[in-house]
Amino acid sequence: MRKPSVLFICTGNICRSPTAHALLAHKARLAGVAVEVDSAAISDEEHGNPADPRAVAEARRRGIEMHAHCARQVRADDFERFDWIVGMTAHHGAALRRLAPSGTAGRVYLLTDFVDGLSGDVPDPWYGGRQAFIEAFDLIERGVDGLLERLRKA
Repeated sequence: MRKPSVLFICTGNICRSPTAHALLAHKARLAGVAVEVDSAAISDEEHGNPADPRAVAEARRRGIEMHAHCARQVRADDFERFDWIVGMTAHHGAALRRLAPSGTAGRVYLLTDFVDGLSGDVPDPWYGGRQAFIEAFDLIERGVDGLLERLRKA
């Protein structure tokens, strides 16, 4: 049986999506849940860049080591490869649905879809200070926890 696969998406693939990637990989490993995880961007503006040092620092502060990361843009074959394609904002979701090859748009979700009683976007911490990264991490963790629970049941 093939393990489920998740692709997290944000704007540049340097803050939110690599944080979600690292968190799900870490939590799934601890829970004994086999899952393939990756992350990508809607835009190519950060192509080749590492994760934002502020995101890395917040993850490390919480005991999560971020994987070696190199930002990349979402590709057409990602829609066939991944079971769950999870955007951080409604804008990401809409862009992903436009990019999705026929028959694959049903794989697109928002991270907040996995948090009971929560909807909307995971705000971009890029323009904020340390507190913005703390708040983004907290929200991403809630979404990852909800997604992990869904993966356990699948």
